[in-house]
Amino acid sequence: MESDHVRVLFSPSGRRGAVAIGTSLLDASDQLGVEIESLCGGRGACGHCQVEIIEGEFPKERIKSCSSHLKQRDLVEETTLPLKEGRLLACQTTLSGDVVINVPRESQVHPPHVCKPARIHKTTLNSKIKLYYIDSALFDSKSELGEAEHLCQLLKTHWRLESVRFDLDLIQLLPGILESGSLSITLAVYDESEVIAAYSGLQESCYGAAVDIGSTTLAIQLCQLNSGDIVAEAGSINPQVQYGEDVMSRVSYLMMHKQSLHKLTSLVRSEIQSLIDQVCERAGIDPSLLLELTFVGNPIMHHLFLGITPLSLGQAPFRLIASDSMVLKCKDLDLKCHPATRGYLLPCIAGHVGSDAAAMVLAEAPWESEEITLLVDVGTNAEIVLGNQSRLFATSSPTGPAFEGAQIEFGQRAAPGAIERVRIDPKTLEPSVKIIGSQSWTSDAHPQSDLDLPEVTGICGSGIIEVIGELYLADVIGADGRFNEQSRERSSRIILDGKTYRYLLYKNDSITLTISQTDIRAIQLAKAALYAGIRLLMESYGCDRVDRIRLAGAFGGQIDVKYAMILGMIPDCPLDQVSAAGNAAGTGARVALLDSHSRNKIEQVVEQITKIETAIAEGFQELFVDAMAIPHSTDPFVNLDQVVALPDRRDKPVSRRRRRG
Repeated sequence: MESDHVRVLFSPSGRRGAVAIGTSLLDASDQLGVEIESLCGGRGACGHCQVEIIEGEFPKERIKSCSSHLKQRDLVEETTLPLKEGRLLACQTTLSGDVVINVPRESQVHPPHVCKPARIHKTTLNSKIKLYYIDSALFDSKSELGEAEHLCQLLKTHWRLESVRFDLDLIQLLPGILESGSLSITLAVYDESEVIAAYSGLQESCYGAAVDIGSTTLAIQLCQLNSGDIVAEAGSINPQVQYGEDVMSRVSYLMMHKQSLHKLTSLVRSEIQSLIDQVCERAGIDPSLLLELTFVGNPIMHHLFLGITPLSLGQAPFRLIASDSMVLKCKDLDLKCHPATRGYLLPCIAGHVGSDAAAMVLAEAPWESEEITLLVDVGTNAEIVLGNQSRLFATSSPTGPAFEGAQIEFGQRAAPGAIERVRIDPKTLEPSVKIIGSQSWTSDAHPQSDLDLPEVTGICGSGIIEVIGELYLADVIGADGRFNEQSRERSSRIILDGKTYRYLLYKNDSITLTISQTDIRAIQLAKAALYAGIRLLMESYGCDRVDRIRLAGAFGGQIDVKYAMILGMIPDCPLDQVSAAGNAAGTGARVALLDSHSRNKIEQVVEQITKIETAIAEGFQELFVDAMAIPHSTDPFVNLDQVVALPDRRDKPVSRRRRRG
């Protein structure tokens, strides 16, 4: 990098690059494809371009970010919107050094599209919480018992709840409820043993929520516990991304800033509270009716949510501080619902295989089938489970954030303007693309006349997978991922880039979007880590094939399974047996919320899963090297060959590995 330039990383988009010293943050965001709201033309008058500096060292990005690397101009006009504490106006702040900048949601023109919709799943209703209505006729005015004890006696007499007691938080609220004037009351009893809420008069419904704490996105499903119906959903970017796009980056940040644990914990809890408020408002319910939440997340998210340092997960042997399921009061997690609202955390499986993977297993129930099922939650850290009713194996694989657009020159998270689908003519090498926010296919050569077509801002994970797959099918790149030199003679879209080449995917007045050799290599590294983890489990099980593949997570739900197999992210399998599981972690969290018996089941299953750690597993490196090729250096893809004309894999190496039985 030139000495007169500085590095800038914008969160949560993940866009980064070098800009000239003295550039304003607003201009830097424009240069790097980050859209920040600005209504006044950069005069500092509107106050909409508020941003935050994230201070600290980020070795992965080679950035030491500090406030001294920013210079603020004197405001010429009075700002309409007041500056929130710790924020700066992007238009009035110039760069003098490397920085990491967080763009709050309210300052984003197009907030990232968080796609974790709930999926239909047949679930047995057996909630931990049940409602009991006690009308005035049941009260004994002559009883000498305390009001709480009297109510417990009525529950015992009329509903045979033998050992029920009142939660202390509820006892403190009871006088106000009893003095409301109503001669009847509805009690909410947890696990047939503890009264945790009381409502004056008849209350027919209570609610629970399933929360998926992802490293990139958070998702919540609000359910009516009586019916199991999902009444509202919400999602958002995990605000911790400003301290690292992947979980290990966050661990690294904490290693250098141990005092920041509380900050990261507070960030995720505060965002979950915001989601709780959103779904309650959308459903039109009082938060006091929200009586139970279930939580799932990968081990590092699990620890950070609980306020536990995850540093033990930063190096071998990657030991968890706590792995068992937990029942806590949500007020102890700084969540404001009813004071006695319970939170259930599903168990973690292993060092980097968390409760989100356990929830995925609960949702898919591979232990009930004879088929060998492969479950993959594709994220910055892929969690993998393989097996059937005979036995189950689990591992994780460090894929990194490339699949989500990070580490890709023009990569971005899924948002309006991102290219999500790509097709390339194998003869002319002319591309067609589909953009998030439009239903039409377009190209730079034949742009759509639709005025509502979003302006192309970058390419997201599903688009990256498809463009590399298409380049491979068109013989622009070989099985080793390198550009074929002769492809330059086929099209002007193959551009010389130093000693290698780029492919021009899209160009207009504001962007020249290319796919570089470095981009391809980043995806190769990510997919090789994923495939090697899968292959490690297959060898541990003793199988050469799988019968069924389920791709979970927001990214897993968006990618075309055919291109995932072309690239070699997953092993060969009949394509009709490869499908998206959607937000399986969220589904499993919802199952655990609605069916209390399922909690016992998943706790038992987790104990029986064989855990394998890729970092120390024998032969993993060889598996990784073999998986760098597209789709693979040695493994056959018989089923894929039947539906796609794969190029000849030249100079295929002979594997010297011995399969473990």
